[in-house]
Amino acid sequence: MDKEPVDFVTVMAPTGMLGAGFPEATIERGLRLGADVISVDGGSTDSGPYYLGASQPKTTRAAVARDLRMLLKAAARADIPLIVGSCGTSGTDNGVDWVAGIVADVQAEEGLDLRVARIYSEQESADLKERLDAGQIHALPPAEELSPETLESCTHIVGVMGHEPIVAAIEAGAQVVLAGRATDTAIAAAVPLMKGMPAGPSWHAAKIIECGGQCTTDPRAGGVLATIDANGFSIEPLATTAACTPNLVAAHMLYETANPFRMREPDGTLDVSDATYTAVDEATVRVEGSRFHVADQHTIKLEGARITGYETMSFTGIRDPHILLAIDDWAALLRTMIKQRVEQTIGLTDDQYAFDVRLYGYNAVLGDLDPAEGAPREVGVMLLVNAPDQATATAVAKIANPLMLHLPTPDMNYLPSLAFATSPAETERGPAYEFVLHHVVDSRTPTDMFRIEFEEATRRD
Repeated sequence: MDKEPVDFVTVMAPTGMLGAGFPEATIERGLRLGADVISVDGGSTDSGPYYLGASQPKTTRAAVARDLRMLLKAAARADIPLIVGSCGTSGTDNGVDWVAGIVADVQAEEGLDLRVARIYSEQESADLKERLDAGQIHALPPAEELSPETLESCTHIVGVMGHEPIVAAIEAGAQVVLAGRATDTAIAAAVPLMKGMPAGPSWHAAKIIECGGQCTTDPRAGGVLATIDANGFSIEPLATTAACTPNLVAAHMLYETANPFRMREPDGTLDVSDATYTAVDEATVRVEGSRFHVADQHTIKLEGARITGYETMSFTGIRDPHILLAIDDWAALLRTMIKQRVEQTIGLTDDQYAFDVRLYGYNAVLGDLDPAEGAPREVGVMLLVNAPDQATATAVAKIANPLMLHLPTPDMNYLPSLAFATSPAETERGPAYEFVLHHVVDSRTPTDMFRIEFEEATRRD
């Protein structure tokens, strides 16, 4: 990439998640407006630990291929880099390879020949134990100090990279960067920082555009374009039917942050406490006053997941008005009866398995945080069983089956008939995972925990 000094850098963020889709016209508009780089996030921890624990993508291959086809063709036509972060949802090595395979197929089909870099972020527990012994791993509140046993229990561990490995890949000639787990902002801040833009505006702009059009009046219409310069940045939607406003742009600092004015990255902290947001026109916002405080110690956050057991789920529906008048009492009775019958039937005590009963349409989402009032019209009852093995989880769910089909309230002199949603009623969900790492590693260098590999696409004539 050209290393000549530039006055500004323009970053196109077409969508908040690779595979979520976007109108093709918005990409064309971004190119016409002079995008210098395309950045798109390919993953998240939002959907829970399964995707990291199992190293499986959340998005379907067809959706990812559809988005990549347009983005690769756009990057090739404009001769600008395409950066994808947190490939395969969780950023595991398998996730990077999965996206790289799709890229290779698209390049072959479209006759493209872009140089691809894979950046691997998965960590070996043995290497991390050495760093732990050296006092280089620290807990983030409210996590406890890390133990070697916790590291060993993880099925997959990734380090969350900053912008530096991405910059290294582009400086080495990559036209497409497929990064493992990365901060959502690193993929958008990399090229502006590489080209000499100040850190405050670069990181702040990257934060605002991380979710594509979420900072616009119509998030469904497409992504956004941010132009970073020496004094700040401007942001506008890619769709002509949407607009950025000062309130919407400023509000995105509330999204997924513990502090709306400060946000930590591997190499320091973004500080927007003095930032100003001004409408330039009906669709564009100008932001100035963002600062960045470089940290004394560069750190890499760890994410790890482990198996907590195996799950089986049942779901039934209640329409009986008599039961619904006392739904809390009925649910309490169901829990008691399940425990009694499991112990009577297969001899399991409470500490040998677990289950949860949730009343959808009544209080399943917030529970006691927002107590329900009045009798609901109908309720869906979800039973989720967790046990050390799948067979046991399913056995517990099967023992609960007659109760979830015919359990009466104590004052009923007949057996009601409830309605299972599926046949068979029990659905085996396989292994369940939990996040167990909320820790950072003191980096030796900003890139030492990550591996960069290059591949050359072969054009098919």
